[in-house]
Amino acid sequence: MTELVRCAWATTPDYVAYHDNEWGVPLRGEQALFERMCLESFQSGLSWLVILRKRENFRAAFAGFDPEQVAAFGDEDVQRLLADSGIVRNRAKIEAAIANARAVLELDEPLDDLLWSFAPPPRPNPRAMQDVPATSPESHAMARELKRRGFKFLGPTTCYALMQATGMVDDHVADCWRAGVAAR
Repeated sequence: MTELVRCAWATTPDYVAYHDNEWGVPLRGEQALFERMCLESFQSGLSWLVILRKRENFRAAFAGFDPEQVAAFGDEDVQRLLADSGIVRNRAKIEAAIANARAVLELDEPLDDLLWSFAPPPRPNPRAMQDVPATSPESHAMARELKRRGFKFLGPTTCYALMQATGMVDDHVADCWRAGVAAR
């Protein structure tokens, strides 16, 4: 049996499962997108593998990433989260997740519509990993708009990672078995 060709970063069982089943699959829904937005922010400066392995702990700590519940978090919750060894204990990232939940509730349009409005038209898949950009004009525009709306810890690189993870762009390399599979 022939081994499937995957993007070069899918090197561990956790990464293979994430690559094959989630990364680049179009994602909709306020709670699902809010979760990914938060997890991408928490990943900033760390390996995505750290976040994948702590994802269930994050879900428990952040009320399943229900924006209404997270928006109601106060100082006691911040202290609880800072003491939770099951998540990334970074005050700025924790406070950003809470601020972002509040920003979601203030939106005048669904989070899905806002985020997906920045999705570029389909383009050819990159030939190799070195051809995958870290940002794009669309991720810069998304970051600016999110900042304008009160979101925190979501710069152009994090926004681009969010776009990749949620299928707004398909950055599976051209010879990967997933390239083009999850087209919008």
